[in-house]
Amino acid sequence: MDFLSVIPPIVAVVLAIFTKRVLFSLFISIWVGGLIFAGGNPFEAVGVTFTWMKDVMVDPWNARFLVMTALLGTGAAFMFKTGGSEGLIRLLEKKLTTKKRVLFLPYILGIIVFFNDYVNSVIVGNASKDITAKHKVSREKLSYILDSTAAPMATIGPVSDWIGFQVSLIAAAVASASIVGVEPYFAFLQSIPWNFYAILCLLAVPMIIMGKDFGPMAKAERRAGKTGKLIPDGSTPLSSVEQDLGEPHKRDGSVWNFVLPLVTLISVSVWGLWYSGGGAEGKSMMDALADTDVSVALTWGAFAMTFVGVILALIQGMGLKKCEDTLLGGIRTMLPALVIIVLAWSIGTVTSELGTAEFVVNATQGWMSAALLPFLVFVIGMFISFATGTSWGTMSILTPLAIPLAYTLGDVDLIPIVVGAIFAGAIFGDHVSPISDTTVMASIFAGSDHIAHVNTQIPYALVPAGIAGILYLSYNIIGSSIVLLLVGIIVQFFLIRYLGNREEKKMTQEEERLGA
Repeated sequence: MDFLSVIPPIVAVVLAIFTKRVLFSLFISIWVGGLIFAGGNPFEAVGVTFTWMKDVMVDPWNARFLVMTALLGTGAAFMFKTGGSEGLIRLLEKKLTTKKRVLFLPYILGIIVFFNDYVNSVIVGNASKDITAKHKVSREKLSYILDSTAAPMATIGPVSDWIGFQVSLIAAAVASASIVGVEPYFAFLQSIPWNFYAILCLLAVPMIIMGKDFGPMAKAERRAGKTGKLIPDGSTPLSSVEQDLGEPHKRDGSVWNFVLPLVTLISVSVWGLWYSGGGAEGKSMMDALADTDVSVALTWGAFAMTFVGVILALIQGMGLKKCEDTLLGGIRTMLPALVIIVLAWSIGTVTSELGTAEFVVNATQGWMSAALLPFLVFVIGMFISFATGTSWGTMSILTPLAIPLAYTLGDVDLIPIVVGAIFAGAIFGDHVSPISDTTVMASIFAGSDHIAHVNTQIPYALVPAGIAGILYLSYNIIGSSIVLLLVGIIVQFFLIRYLGNREEKKMTQEEERLGA
């Protein structure tokens, strides 16, 4: 497939940014893909478009994911309706007395909840959405913090479904290339310090919290602080619990109405990840995570969370009619997100059918060298993951190609570096692409307008991405990942500080000009 294969994702991203209408943009881009696939026949393109959309919805994994997302919405609805969210605020507001302290709440929680990126967004978003609103934190800023901890933590945390998946990809690539002397899990551990983007991204958040905002985020924070408007005028949050559910049944609800459903979600999900991967049959935790069915495990966890929420609501005195209305309201909050997710998956089908990833890889494969390989793998991974919206898909495409190439060009020593670059590039797109499910989930549970989240986040993501790219180019000169990381952290600190100071100076000059 030729250059035409990259047009649909480009159309999706460009239209979404300029029209600020993500549903319209995604549908048009899928139709453009259908038009290319159908050889220019517009009527056949419509048929292909709806066939692709039907296919992604009936896929077993996707169908379970849609059910899980709806159940996460109902679980969150019961937390709100039973007064659990209010109880949490009452507990925390005595200690979280400043805006900066409040912003560290989602950041610290995001690091603690490392075992799955979706669950991370649900827990952290629900725990911090109301208290950040009281301190006039823009929804864009909250969704940035959610997004910047979810995927990066899941890919380097001690145990997660991501790590199980990553290790299984490394094992398959090592076996297919008949590479001797590489133990997959150890290779993954060695790759962590080379995952520059994930580490720098995680460290950028406290640097920005303690420093000053820049770019579109500075304008969003200024708007929220001065006017109290948490989202821009004319925009629509992906989820609005208050709008869909009305007032809580009891405003003086206990914090346990928040804690118990979340503990249930975490414990059942972790058990489900272990059990569905064969943990009960004697497999180790990592082997079980490598073979687990994430969609099954998380659906169990989401159902258990909702079930506990219903029980707490009944104990509190809510009738069956109100419980049913809360269930439907919770699903209603998720409807825009569910539609976006289906369309985003359909774009994934488009890029798969047209061979987008293969085109990108083949276009660059001929001029790779050992010195350039980590940088090129990182950049290709960034592009594929941004265009397709899937980090797991990007890892699946690049790992079997890049590991044998690394072994050929630089022997066993180059493998952990390239693995780190694969995961770093894959996470970048998953972090900032408007068609990434993780980005959508961050918008949902922060209550943010989706395109506003993407627009404000991209400049923040480009800082660690740009530094990571330079570090990969420098690995051949400075062979130590620790030294490179330290240099990257220092550069990032001063760059963020410079950009924040420049933005503040620009805003001050603008205010003085308007005042004059």
